[in-house]
Amino acid sequence: MIPLRDNIRSRTFPIINYLMIAVCGFVFFLQLAGEEQLAERYGMIPARVLNPGEPVEIVVGTQRVLTTRGIRVDPVTRPAEPAAVPNVLTLLTCIFLHGGWMHFLGNMWFLFIFGDNVEDCFGHFGYGLFYLGCGIAASTAHLVVNPDSTLPTIGASGAIAGVMGAYMYLYPRAQVLALIPFFVFFYLTVLPAPLFLGLWFFLQFFSGVMAIGATQAGGVAWWAHIGGFVVGFWVAWLLRRSRYLRPCVRDVRYGSREGFGSRESGPW
Repeated sequence: MIPLRDNIRSRTFPIINYLMIAVCGFVFFLQLAGEEQLAERYGMIPARVLNPGEPVEIVVGTQRVLTTRGIRVDPVTRPAEPAAVPNVLTLLTCIFLHGGWMHFLGNMWFLFIFGDNVEDCFGHFGYGLFYLGCGIAASTAHLVVNPDSTLPTIGASGAIAGVMGAYMYLYPRAQVLALIPFFVFFYLTVLPAPLFLGLWFFLQFFSGVMAIGATQAGGVAWWAHIGGFVVGFWVAWLLRRSRYLRPCVRDVRYGSREGFGSRESGPW
């Protein structure tokens, strides 16, 4: 499911949310411009964080080796580029890097949809601290679950998961207009935001559990998503109960004439 918009109006201009999108865009432009080693120099490599000073080998491919028992496939490795910052700081710097267009655009779109309303409740400064804190928490969750991994961990997904967790708690009556691909057809439907975000979290948790025990985590940092979401939800709950957050907007942006606010769905 692809969220197209929500129905909650933001009272303030989400300057911090746009700033985070702009910073990620600038860094991604540097990656596209030829800075290929940014992922290794600023990405979080669990084995390097937990074993500072020890060499880390990056898998760059495979090779077939003929043995007396047949053909064996061995990994081809090379030394990783040294970190450009202290290893522990890569838990933060990694959240501004992305692995490709789909990775970048997907993350920024989810942040654009959900981040403005969370910033509206937290305030600009508080939201900035919250976003960065969720990113660090997400990186830490991945580090704990995959301590021996030598793959650079990059992406804002964990921090954005924290934003989504906070949104789920702060806006329990919000609705999301979602696009659902089904073979060659696309369906538009309106879903309660807690249902949309709850399904997303369930998929992350299920995938994360299935990935436990893998010798080398790869592809998606599931536990970064899980950790970020849980921390975001918990922080929002704690701050709301402590009355540190602004009252959240309850009115909607779109009227029923546009079919937004009903349970209707149909092909597009």
